[in-house]
Amino acid sequence: MALQCGIVGLPNVGKSTLFNCLSNAKAQAQNFPFCTIEPNVGVITVPDDRLTRLVEMCNPKSVVPATVEIVDIAGLVKGASRGEGLGNKFLANIRETDAIIHVLRCFDNDNVVHVDGSVDPVRDKEIIDYELQLKDLETVDSRIAKTQKAAQTGGDKTAKLQYEVLRKYKEALDAGKPARSVVFDTPDEQKYARELFLLTAKPVLYVCNVDDASAVTGNKYVDAVREAIKDENADLLIVAADTESQIAELDTREERQEFLAEIGLEESGVARLIRAAYALLDLQTYFTAGPDEVRAWTFRRGTKAPQAAGIIHTDFEKGFIRAEVIKYDDYVTLGGEAGVKEVGKLGVEGKEYVVQDGDIMHFRFNV
Repeated sequence: MALQCGIVGLPNVGKSTLFNCLSNAKAQAQNFPFCTIEPNVGVITVPDDRLTRLVEMCNPKSVVPATVEIVDIAGLVKGASRGEGLGNKFLANIRETDAIIHVLRCFDNDNVVHVDGSVDPVRDKEIIDYELQLKDLETVDSRIAKTQKAAQTGGDKTAKLQYEVLRKYKEALDAGKPARSVVFDTPDEQKYARELFLLTAKPVLYVCNVDDASAVTGNKYVDAVREAIKDENADLLIVAADTESQIAELDTREERQEFLAEIGLEESGVARLIRAAYALLDLQTYFTAGPDEVRAWTFRRGTKAPQAAGIIHTDFEKGFIRAEVIKYDDYVTLGGEAGVKEVGKLGVEGKEYVVQDGDIMHFRFNV
């Protein structure tokens, strides 16, 4: 299953509007396809100027871009951790995702009723944080009850390691901090921490949904959110969902660029959001390029050449011999593969090579 980002937020913060804008993201990237897996899951093209340039150079028969899955999760209400509203479904849906896009209302509009009667994005953030932390604390307390005795009275090293991880998580959660704020020193601790699948351990991107006038500079609400998350190891993105809706309705790229220029933006917030979601999942891209196909392949940062080859086909990994690697800048500057070979810049890499973002790859294998 592909890695997914879940969009969360309180009701009426612009979450679904933003998801609908994302669903039209094909317009941002040369009309590549958007499709729906389920009513609330979208497979969305990742805008990438490098892919566009390779297509111009190779003029291929087909083009396949990188994609990212975005899940629109039902709005949360207070008491979700106890099953209030759609709480159980909401929490289960978040648990199934790999990262969280947390949409916060940062605009005033008397025609859009706020569920709590006033606009306060920091309070809204804390409501969701509190519900997720309560659920995580429930998980941690349950695990502690099962491991504490073995860790403290026996010689079970695994139980001791698990208890130490759980203890650190409990300390953070009791203090109102997310699980992702806890840093573990050893690979064994990190491995067990991942296996807990805590909700607040997931990487998060805060999206401040602002009015049109604040799309470029932000506003007092954005400033408040930025201050609130300064110690969270989380990123912040400013998007005007209403503006993005207008952009999505325009037919041509030229019209969209003119619109963006008029409001002082170089690119749409949706394009920035998609790339941010891709990065949030720790994803990068390598390319295969030729007259038949130019394709972007998605891999996790730190992937080695044989595993990257296996993304194309398992036989490529099983019979991996070597990888021929061209750096994107060399490919473009030197006019393609022939020019790269001519000046001796084609790299030949073995099994330990860590694939880099933007590499143009050709794999040699034998099965």
